[in-house]
Amino acid sequence: MRRLLSPLSVLLLVAASAPALASSPAAPAKKEGPELRKVRFGTNWVAQAEHGGYYQALADGTYKKYGLDVEIVPGGPNVNNRILLPVGKIDFFMSANSLQSFDAVEQKIPTVAVAASFQKDPQVLITHPGMAEKLDDLKNLTLFVSKEGMVSYFQWLKADYGFTERSVKPYTFNPQPFLADEKSAMQGYVTSEPYAIEQQGKFKPRIFLLADYGFNSYSTLIETRTELVEKEADIVQKFVDASAIGWYNYLYHDNKAANDLIKKHNPEMTDALLANSVARMKEYGIVDSGDALKLGIGAMTDARMQAFYDKMVRTGVVKAGLDYKKAYTLKFVNKGVGLNLRPK
Repeated sequence: MRRLLSPLSVLLLVAASAPALASSPAAPAKKEGPELRKVRFGTNWVAQAEHGGYYQALADGTYKKYGLDVEIVPGGPNVNNRILLPVGKIDFFMSANSLQSFDAVEQKIPTVAVAASFQKDPQVLITHPGMAEKLDDLKNLTLFVSKEGMVSYFQWLKADYGFTERSVKPYTFNPQPFLADEKSAMQGYVTSEPYAIEQQGKFKPRIFLLADYGFNSYSTLIETRTELVEKEADIVQKFVDASAIGWYNYLYHDNKAANDLIKKHNPEMTDALLANSVARMKEYGIVDSGDALKLGIGAMTDARMQAFYDKMVRTGVVKAGLDYKKAYTLKFVNKGVGLNLRPK
């Protein structure tokens, strides 16, 4: 499960100087084909199906076909790849949701979102069966919510649904307190925690996907440096297009090579969890729904960004007056790339 990362405050990384290459009297070997552009893409958590489109594009050669030599740099609980983006250690970063893009503007970090791989944020609240029929019913339960959740989606739940903090207990990414208390609910991602609960608790939980109740953030966005957008727009376009194609192929076609690569980067990953995550992404329209149905995977719109920004200002999560349009660009999306790969 990915977690929201804290705002950036200090960026003090120094690029290592490249060693000089010794000259050789031998004639250089003849290169075959065009030279590939080296690209480093940092994720925000350990390798999993929620990163599948990128691994697919790497494993099946799509990035290579677009002239890119992509290295995926996995994140994790002790890895903050986001700080590597502004200083040029990575070229692209997979951010959790639109709030991180707004945060970059507020912190004056020179990055910008160029695509939204997920049309829906996978954030859910989970209950025991029979304990809640509608979202309002959760107000009567003990809620296990993380610190990150309390300063983001929970503020929206308070403003729009009347939730209060009186019923909240800290969520430590351990489902045991929830499993032990039938009259409780816990946060999670639709692609992972419900499956874990089924395995441990031996029951099928009730799931409330917050995106379906109005929490309309984009998720799993591709961010890059504003400098790269300005000076190497063709590289950005190639990465966005190839990633979209990767997502279509991962969701709808043979994804074995991608899953093998995910398991290589994350040996704790299992085939069963990968299959479950893909099924849930398709069932709930996490990747391919909404505007993506006509504009292609990765789609973003000004109207959606403004609606989410206005909602977060109203709920006190984001400051009013932020120049939020600096957080993203539509230059590289909404071109219908890969639509032909969706099964009819």
